Amino acid sequence: MNHKKIYRLYREEGLLVRHRKRRRRAAVGRCPLPVPHTRNHRWSLDFVSDQLMDGRRFRCLTVVDDCTRECKGMLVDFSIGGERVTRFLDELIEINGKPAHTLTDNGTEFTSRAMFFWAQERGIQLNFIEPGKPSQNAFIESFNGRLRDECLNESLFKSIHHARSIITAWRHHYNYHRPHSSIGYLTPMEYQQQLEQAA
Repeated sequence: MNHKKIYRLYREEGLLVRHRKRRRRAAVGRCPLPVPHTRNHRWSLDFVSDQLMDGRRFRCLTVVDDCTRECKGMLVDFSIGGERVTRFLDELIEINGKPAHTLTDNGTEFTSRAMFFWAQERGIQLNFIEPGKPSQNAFIESFNGRLRDECLNESLFKSIHHARSIITAWRHHYNYHRPHSSIGYLTPMEYQQQLEQAA
């Protein structure tokens, strides 16, 4: 039996190859935004990945306030989908208050229906950078670079719990002890207090 006979039988039986429809993504703005001047005006989100000593890869969701440069939170796990992202953001909102905007890349976790409905219910505007232009999300890219250079590349992680503890300790140091030239060589928490006193 050759390919011509198979094709003839295939046509006679009326068989068709089913084409998968592409999932429609939320249609929202993709444009560079001005630098915010108030706390919780805009949060930037992104993922960083690394691996444990046994070779298993894990992901780290990072959330940064673009005004104060404070790292609002970091979620470390093996798999983080859209619904897990929204649950984590709800936890951060309970502690820090609600942002007016979020800025992300076009990853499937951020363009998912779970994220779209979450933002609608809470009145938060989703903003996305243009595809292939990470410089439009410069604050989170800069933060992730520091995270990789100062923590991930300097540590060996024995387990996911070990990774969480080391990354959490680094986040505390970043927020409370590490000065930033872009905010007058203050720590994010000092700069936040300065903004609150000025207000």
